[in-house]
Amino acid sequence: MKIFIIILNWNRAQDTIKCLSSVRKLKIINYILRIVVVDNASKDNSIELINESIKSIKGTKSIKGILIRNKENLGYAAGNNVGIKYALGKGADYVMVLNNDVRVHPASMIRIIEAAKKQSNFGAASPKIYFEKGFEFHKERYKKTDLGKVIWYAGGEIDWNNVYGKPRGVDEIDIGQYEKVSETDFATGTCIFMSRKALEKVGLFNEKYFMYYEDTDLSLRIKKTGFKVLFIPEAIVWHKVAQSSGIGSDLNDYFTTRNRLYFGLKYARLRTRFALYRESLRMLFRGRKWQSRGVIDFYFGRFGKGSWK
Repeated sequence: MKIFIIILNWNRAQDTIKCLSSVRKLKIINYILRIVVVDNASKDNSIELINESIKSIKGTKSIKGILIRNKENLGYAAGNNVGIKYALGKGADYVMVLNNDVRVHPASMIRIIEAAKKQSNFGAASPKIYFEKGFEFHKERYKKTDLGKVIWYAGGEIDWNNVYGKPRGVDEIDIGQYEKVSETDFATGTCIFMSRKALEKVGLFNEKYFMYYEDTDLSLRIKKTGFKVLFIPEAIVWHKVAQSSGIGSDLNDYFTTRNRLYFGLKYARLRTRFALYRESLRMLFRGRKWQSRGVIDFYFGRFGKGSWK
């Protein structure tokens, strides 16, 4: 069985190298692991640093790595699609897309595989995700002994009235309240494990999004074709939340606004669509600069990178 891990890098070589270091420690039993780092046209010294890191894992039978260089920044969706296409072309049975600001528990892959094999119609899954120590939203809430056990994702829920995807359990200390493998509204692109069968059936990330909502969109397409999307609590990763984009940033404003409109008007019920239209007019005239720009680009069909600087 071949499993490929796709890690996207853009000007954050140190995060990627730390991620690779944790991936190297994954327990490998009855599967072959291949790592594909896709660089999204970084302008720093990422290529040199990551190449050195990859060299250190070459030559082993069970795990090998490769670096693919994109000529331009394709964003999250298209950038990861480059890696996924490569993996499928090399015979991948499963593909895991992993953010480069993530640290994985050594047993995570085995736990995901075990859960996937029990499902005849397995499509995709995400593990339990903790905030990496020091990256919690509300650091003052927690005791030192709680750090590393504060939940960021324990399954995902879509609020269809407001068209927001919300991680379940966010900010809660893990005391065993989310310990069952269960179906979930969406798997998160922070760490999403997908079967070849599902990807061949529904396609890859929708590149119109560039970044944000592409994971929720893909999850819905997988579910609509009869595959299951699961939350697997026995698998664990730690996430340095919002390192690449920054919550409340101009980038966040632009892509969240534009893509939420695109996603909502594509999937939400009619009543919610009307509410989104009204909200878009409010943001157009009274929103922050990049919220207004996101609304304009949505209505003019400027997707992908759009007007983002």
